[in-house]
Amino acid sequence: MFLAGLLLPLTGLITAAFLTRRLGADGYGLLVLSTTLFVWVELTINAFFSRATIRFVGAAADWHPVGTTVIRLHALAGVVGGLLLGLLAFPLAWLFHEPPLAPYLALYALHVPISSLSQGHQNILIGRGSFRQKAMSNAGRWIARLGLILLLVEMGLSVPGAILGSLGAAAVELAITRRYIKLPLFGHIAVPTRPFYDLGIVLGSSALLIQIFSSLGVVMLKTLGGTIEEVGIYGAAQNLSILPGLLGLSLSPLLLSTVSRLLSEGKIAHAKDMGQGAMRMVLGLLPFGALVAGSAREIVTWVFGSSFEPAAPLLAILILGAIAFVMVSVASVIATASGVPRFALYLSVFSVLFGTIANYALIPSFGAFGAATATTLCQTIGAAVSVGVVYRLWSIVPPIGTLLRSMIISVLAYALAVVWPASGLWLLVKLASVGVAILLAYLALREFSPEEISQARSFLPGSLLLSAPEQKR
Repeated sequence: MFLAGLLLPLTGLITAAFLTRRLGADGYGLLVLSTTLFVWVELTINAFFSRATIRFVGAAADWHPVGTTVIRLHALAGVVGGLLLGLLAFPLAWLFHEPPLAPYLALYALHVPISSLSQGHQNILIGRGSFRQKAMSNAGRWIARLGLILLLVEMGLSVPGAILGSLGAAAVELAITRRYIKLPLFGHIAVPTRPFYDLGIVLGSSALLIQIFSSLGVVMLKTLGGTIEEVGIYGAAQNLSILPGLLGLSLSPLLLSTVSRLLSEGKIAHAKDMGQGAMRMVLGLLPFGALVAGSAREIVTWVFGSSFEPAAPLLAILILGAIAFVMVSVASVIATASGVPRFALYLSVFSVLFGTIANYALIPSFGAFGAATATTLCQTIGAAVSVGVVYRLWSIVPPIGTLLRSMIISVLAYALAVVWPASGLWLLVKLASVGVAILLAYLALREFSPEEISQARSFLPGSLLLSAPEQKR
């Protein structure tokens, strides 16, 4: 699932590089703003049903009645969400003082029902343990999105072409999932829906607030006097910082499923080891964040062009906050599996409130840089609180040795990224080389156990070729 999810940033970078050059900062800013508002609706629907669906489908002896209920609830929610976004198109355009925003939101209103149905099918696949099929549907969407957007925008459709390309990609994803989940879309709802509402209200509200927080910088930057060009620059930096969050999104449902099963089987120590391992993995991302921060100017100008160079300091800040927020995701999963799902809700409320105050305080004086600083500050505080909550629940903390090694390697990675200038394809060589150096530094500092080293070697082609003869001997 994570490998399929990697297609999002890879195809997203190509798409963003293409769009920023074709649409300019103003057009790209309008696309970022309209997409942000659409994503609020899209992810709100999925957040309300996703974890409840995974739980109930996985626990059902016959998943078909539950799955049919899920599909029809998603269809209903998608139609309602699309109508709501369509009705609010002109009021939102007036609120943001951007008249062209209205038709873009109207197009996205058609997108909502298709995305909602697709997400319902994907959640059923996860509940059934069909992770490979889920990954294939995601891969199909991101590849189709890249091709359709490039084609339609190149045909002269500008921002509407980008939106229609995204809509078409969601339709492709839905078509792929329908190959594996062939449930009737219409009919009465036979399964009681109260359990979905009970669990969905808590977890859905939390996910909605987190999504609001993620988009808070874009929205408040515009409402507090920022230009649409500044919004485009901030959106470009935010798009480049999504990889850590993507890892969190891929990890969370699988971690929740596994930890919940271990706890139900009474394997508490094993569950704690898995939780601590997940937190250790987050610390291991820090040197890679430092590498991106040190190479921010080169990355931004290579992907988006020299006109987007002001996004470089924003990326350097946002990438570190994005890593901190993965720790929040891990802690939320542990709390939910431990029977404390309200922790995620409380933390999301704090994030929105503190983020609003921080943005309001910093944006008028520092503009987009203030928005990035406010976002990262809030994410860092949330990560610290999350570690404290996990310690209170399970008496575990991220390994101190890993933290110290990560801090040392992060300083070295940042310094190496700064002193090694590179552009074009040489930038890829630089990022890959320093990335390998980071892994070798962890190896030299004895971060990896012999079991982990042996497992890593098993993925090497040479090991696979030698495995058969060795087994015969």
